[in-house]
Amino acid sequence: EFRRVLFRSVSMTIGVISAMDSEHRQLAERLQEKKVADYGNLHYVEGMLGSNRVILTQCGIGKVNAAVGATELIRRFAPDCIVSTGVAGGIDACLKVTDVVASDSLAYHDVWCGDGNEYGQVQGLPAVYKGCAPLLEHALSLNKTGLESRIHSGLICTGYRFITNRTELDAIKRCFPAGLAVDMESAAIAQTCYLYDIPFLSFRIISDTPGSDNHWEQYTNFWETIADRSFEVTHTFLSSLPANL
Repeated sequence: EFRRVLFRSVSMTIGVISAMDSEHRQLAERLQEKKVADYGNLHYVEGMLGSNRVILTQCGIGKVNAAVGATELIRRFAPDCIVSTGVAGGIDACLKVTDVVASDSLAYHDVWCGDGNEYGQVQGLPAVYKGCAPLLEHALSLNKTGLESRIHSGLICTGYRFITNRTELDAIKRCFPAGLAVDMESAAIAQTCYLYDIPFLSFRIISDTPGSDNHWEQYTNFWETIADRSFEVTHTFLSSLPANL
């Protein structure tokens, strides 16, 4: 036990999960001392960012893929914490494209288990999952460093839909007025980390704002013109994390 405590005082092992190859590559290219491994259908890239060991994996899109990816990452590498990276849709007027939402809390926007449960609650589990407070505090501290992207703390809503229009957006906001962003993975990873008692934070760059007139143009332009620049904030967050929580 003494040896484990001593190791953790030197560095953490941080599991980082992304859904798409375009998100995964942004970080894999920045790792130092890289090693790669494949287990089943999952690919891992291990390396150093700042003072910490990082394990990257691309889980694929959606809640099931995200939960499987998180479970296998925990089982094989025993990370001290997990971070979900990638993009999300911004569903609040305070956000603009290239801003970041760091998860103060996470919930499903497409779950209903009947009377006796809150909307979004998987029966027997929390209706809302909390993000890791030390990771969130560190993320917000980066706003003082002159980053191009503004980092916001808030609720990320997850569901099996790519939100595209005002009607869908309004339905989510009625159920979750505090919601800042929507994606298809974060709450599933939060649920998995809750079950395994692993600290978790979702750190999502806003790629588009559903319901706006030029929504699809925003999304395609993000990947064509500003994705590389925007993912620098994710690199800054991960590489500047302290050696322990």
